[in-house]
Amino acid sequence: MYLKSTKIYFPNQICRSGYLEIQGEKIKGFCSEVPEGAPVEDWGENLILPGFIDQHIHGWGTGSFNNDKSVHSIQEMKKNLPYEGVTSFLATSGAEPIADLIDGVKNASWVVEHQKEDGATLLGVHLEGPFINKEFKGMQREDCCVDPDMEIMHQFMAAQSHPHVIRLMTLAPELPGAKALIQFCHENQIQMNIGHSAATFDCIRDLKEYGLGGVTHMFSGMRGLHHREPGVAGAALYFDDLNCEFAKQTGMTVRPEVFALTWRLKSKDKIIMTTDCGGIALTKKEKYHYIRKQTFIPNGDELILRNDDGSEEHIDLHDYKAVRSLELSYIKSIRNLIANVHPSVHEIMKITAENPARYIGVDDRKGSLEAGKDADILVVNPNFEIQATYCMGKKYILEE
Repeated sequence: MYLKSTKIYFPNQICRSGYLEIQGEKIKGFCSEVPEGAPVEDWGENLILPGFIDQHIHGWGTGSFNNDKSVHSIQEMKKNLPYEGVTSFLATSGAEPIADLIDGVKNASWVVEHQKEDGATLLGVHLEGPFINKEFKGMQREDCCVDPDMEIMHQFMAAQSHPHVIRLMTLAPELPGAKALIQFCHENQIQMNIGHSAATFDCIRDLKEYGLGGVTHMFSGMRGLHHREPGVAGAALYFDDLNCEFAKQTGMTVRPEVFALTWRLKSKDKIIMTTDCGGIALTKKEKYHYIRKQTFIPNGDELILRNDDGSEEHIDLHDYKAVRSLELSYIKSIRNLIANVHPSVHEIMKITAENPARYIGVDDRKGSLEAGKDADILVVNPNFEIQATYCMGKKYILEE
């Protein structure tokens, strides 16, 4: 199969005329002509880019690793995510009971080994906890925040059916026992993020060399920047080798101007975009959303949204189009970023595909449109509205 466009974006160039050849699940290469009678999908002046990689996503649509760590829940995420431009992801936990986290790693391992289901590729697991600081827990469970413990970490490792299912971990490096755990994870090719942390600048400076690679949801859940104590945020801005992960760009958690300031300091090479979405439609307990000013009430096969004024909306949990409206998707977050920061297309590719692929160690097969890599491809119009997503060569289009 060949994809034709006047704007095919490779890592360092744009091809204005030609074809991207896909053979099965892989990109074979680029050509200016195709054999007579070969199947061609002509996307005209739409942009052809690498698909998004989301390294921090708890849930989306009708699946939620946060609320349900079953194989089915992960597969629902896989099925839904291509419609938002995401072609691969890490199923992300929170600070939860150890037994639940172990089950999550086991089930994610099964899915990784049996990637025959349709949809986005599950690359592994991001453990956002349990080794985080209660002081900066955010929406995490305080009773599940524990100090770094090598015995617990070995239980997580043993739950993997093969190496490298756990690809990313968020921890608070100021907690007792953190150094040993950071070193262990680094030796086992698990990327380490600082997050939900009260760490000082000096703490991060002293431990960085042992394997700290970046920060989780920059500015949120961390000691902020102060002129006498730069904290986690200041360290992330100061040290060139620390990556800054940003969650979805709603403008509420991090103001656009603050993101723009970080953009100027860190550049396209050290920023990684994620969504941090939770699959909130699948909450198992009544929960108040202080930003939306709504109470989420699970009710069998539906979710009741009760507004502060007493009015209600009922959401069918099996209706993906209704459920997807509850959270800001990856593609909509990127459109917000474009409006506020005005990055080039190549800069967008860096922060949504190339950087996360490199960071979590899958850049040999993901993150760019290059021969031999997986055919994870995004087609968008000039307004960055999705026209189609290809996951491992298979096309997905959400019918309106």
